[in-house]
Amino acid sequence: MEQFHLIIVTGMSGAGKTHVVQVLEDIGYFCIDNIPPVLIPKFAELCIQGGERVRHVALVADIRGGQFFDAMSQSLKELKEQGVSYEIVFLEANDRVLVRRYKETRRVHPLAPHNRISQGIAEERLKLAELRKEADFIIDTSNMKPGELKEVLKKKFAISERGKGLSVMVVSFGFKHGLPIDADIVEDVRFLPNPFYIEAYRHKSGRVPVVRDYIEGFPITQTFMRKWFDMVDFLLPNYEREGKSQLVIAVGCTGGLHRSVCMAEAMYRHLKKNGMDVAIEHRDIEKNDVEEDVSDDEKL
Repeated sequence: MEQFHLIIVTGMSGAGKTHVVQVLEDIGYFCIDNIPPVLIPKFAELCIQGGERVRHVALVADIRGGQFFDAMSQSLKELKEQGVSYEIVFLEANDRVLVRRYKETRRVHPLAPHNRISQGIAEERLKLAELRKEADFIIDTSNMKPGELKEVLKKKFAISERGKGLSVMVVSFGFKHGLPIDADIVEDVRFLPNPFYIEAYRHKSGRVPVVRDYIEGFPITQTFMRKWFDMVDFLLPNYEREGKSQLVIAVGCTGGLHRSVCMAEAMYRHLKKNGMDVAIEHRDIEKNDVEEDVSDDEKL
């Protein structure tokens, strides 16, 4: 019998916890949303006694629990004393994205029923600061599409051992914001034509079709993509042969809005088409003045 394993999903309201639970449920986890933390140790005990059907469990516990949420620290301590294997997944997003999501859904922030959404977000960050430090896996969904978040979760928490080969994360970034510290391969695309100097494209991301078509429309871009894809296709099986299980490909331009985003998306599509286990993250899009990125049906 497999060892019992518990995932505790928590984090900022509006960061995508509901979507996370839906994905985990789809891949085989027994899931419960909004459980009072004080009940977690007892529930884990019952699951352990429940047999094979509840070997993999995911729970959402967050500040919606009100005063009950204050018991989280004690509950985690009890789990450790019981010898229960658990991981904390912390969902977050930047303030600008959280405010936008609340305005789009017209929901009331649990800590700001009569105040501004931004005040509730600030208070929630303070309440969750200590718990965030204990998290095993922090996911920033600011620039993630639902499909991208799903890929990250499937890669990290898949129950089945089938297909456990090399997994790839493609990350776009801006050099002025610093290199991703976990990058295995860094590709500098600052030599490509820059849409920043075209007023109509300046505040659109590299995911917007007109910007993507502009960047990819130059012969130098097409030549680069062909050579770059060929190099990565050569490298990946050799990395896997040497026993590497995870690889981060970082793609950088100046600000992380146009060229790096466009090329990261191109690499993601290429690897996906070739059957690779691949996910994508755009680290620095929201650090720019963005007026157009993705359509409403692609947002969390």
